[in-house]
Amino acid sequence: MPAPREPQQRSLAWNLLLIIPFIALLWVPFYNSIEPRLWGVPFFYWYQFAWVFITSGLIVLVRRLTG
Repeated sequence: MPAPREPQQRSLAWNLLLIIPFIALLWVPFYNSIEPRLWGVPFFYWYQFAWVFITSGLIVLVRRLTG
């Protein structure tokens, strides 16, 4: 009797969260601006830098939920 496929499907759903940073950084016209500044740093730079930490958190979350 074959094993149920539910864990693989659930794992795939969690892995789809990893597409969020890809799309958020791929859409450059959204963050191609100077304002708002954060501690004097233009939005263009701090937005991308913030995604480093957000992506790291998402990777850890997906790894714990699927592994």
